[in-house]
Amino acid sequence: MPQSFAAFHRLAAVLFLGFASGLPLSLTGQAMQAWLSVDGVDIATIGFLGLVGVPYTFKFLWAPLMDRFEPPLLGRRRGWLVLSQLGLAAALFWMAGLSPSGAPGLFALAALAIAFLSASQDVVIDAYRTDVLDPRERGLGGSLSVFGYRLAMILAGGVALIWAEQWGSWAKVYQVMAGIMLAAAGVSLLTLPRVSSASKPLASDPKRELIGFAAMIAGVVVGWFLGRGLLGLLGLDAADPNKWIQLLFILAGIAGALPLAWWAARRVGFETLNRSLDSYFTQPAAWALLLLIVLYKLGDAFAGTLTTPFLIKGMGFLQSEVGIVNKVIGIWLTIFGALAAGALMLRINLYQALLAFGVLQLVSNLGFWLLAVSGKGAWGSFMLPPFDLGFVALDQATEIDGLLMAAIAFENVSSGMGTAAFVALLMGLCNHRYTATHYALLSALAAVGRIYVSPLSGVLSEAIGWPMFFVFSVAAAVPGLGMVWWMRGTILRLGEKR
Repeated sequence: MPQSFAAFHRLAAVLFLGFASGLPLSLTGQAMQAWLSVDGVDIATIGFLGLVGVPYTFKFLWAPLMDRFEPPLLGRRRGWLVLSQLGLAAALFWMAGLSPSGAPGLFALAALAIAFLSASQDVVIDAYRTDVLDPRERGLGGSLSVFGYRLAMILAGGVALIWAEQWGSWAKVYQVMAGIMLAAAGVSLLTLPRVSSASKPLASDPKRELIGFAAMIAGVVVGWFLGRGLLGLLGLDAADPNKWIQLLFILAGIAGALPLAWWAARRVGFETLNRSLDSYFTQPAAWALLLLIVLYKLGDAFAGTLTTPFLIKGMGFLQSEVGIVNKVIGIWLTIFGALAAGALMLRINLYQALLAFGVLQLVSNLGFWLLAVSGKGAWGSFMLPPFDLGFVALDQATEIDGLLMAAIAFENVSSGMGTAAFVALLMGLCNHRYTATHYALLSALAAVGRIYVSPLSGVLSEAIGWPMFFVFSVAAAVPGLGMVWWMRGTILRLGEKR
């Protein structure tokens, strides 16, 4: 009985932390897109503002500090978790007082701060989940993490749209979300189970670690300007109104920053980062696994980056209708998808889960293509009666588009199932001594699609139109499935180690 309760405690903590992870992500994603859309910001600019999520792809740079240092009294994992959640609450309160059109610079800065703190929280949550779960619990733990994550997206990415329309204020919505993050910090402080004593920081010189980190950051800054400066020498202008040129400058800066940061960390001696990278790259097929991680969710990322602007601005649906269909009704299907994935992963191996759920992800993108070519009302509609769930209410009967409902429901289920298998894959690749750094590196690469396709998606959708854009998203999912099939032997061996 005590062991059963301990397992329940661990899995309940994973569920809660999945929710805490998903909330701020939605608030710099779907919810922010809706706020920008109704404030009159153009689609291409909305796409570029998706770059506030850049910290999600760079979080492995500061993750080693969270592996190496321990906040006083609170513990290595729980301490960083509480601090990041308190910071998120403060940043959300700040953002609530800003206007996207009145103070665009400050608004983007606040969104960037939220993304940085959210990425930092994710570093700790991912490490905590990997450390606290027994190997046999990872499949179900990944499913529950996705379930909690999707619940947060229902609240912040769906219910928030309904609240914003009913209250007539996005500022009030973000104030409520800040309060929720403050409460999450209290729950993390008081209720989370402790991780295994096997998860201990590297015994290295703290001062040298900090000097190495500073050198690495300097490498990032210098590399960023060198990469962009090279394009300037070629006669290109970063202020060019052409969105493709702007995107090229961003990519050139990143291409210059990462190699120079790695060189500086090696040269000066950022020991925790260096040893954690050595630990990962000594395993078989390390580089191929990184490519698989980048490609697996790429098609899903293309379809998802501009879904909200597509539905509101491209198709003309109301905020409330998108919120109801996307999140409130979809909650039951999301629950089914997350739990079905966990149950199936008790019966099938990791390779089978990644392949089957990846195919479902690919097919789900065709639902948005069908909506784009068929238009509103193609599958009829139904009337949703008024309801009051306490946290959200619908004052009057609302007409719901049938094809909209079908497309979003299928996407919610399939994406949740694919993510559950994907989380189990990432946990299996981590070494407990460097869990934060390893998982941050792997999940940062997974976020490459979601973050860096955002500006490309905005430009591409304007250039080729919505139907062809979603066809392109289907094609973008194929290489990831090919990598799963090609690496089936490696994945099967990895699954046996769980």
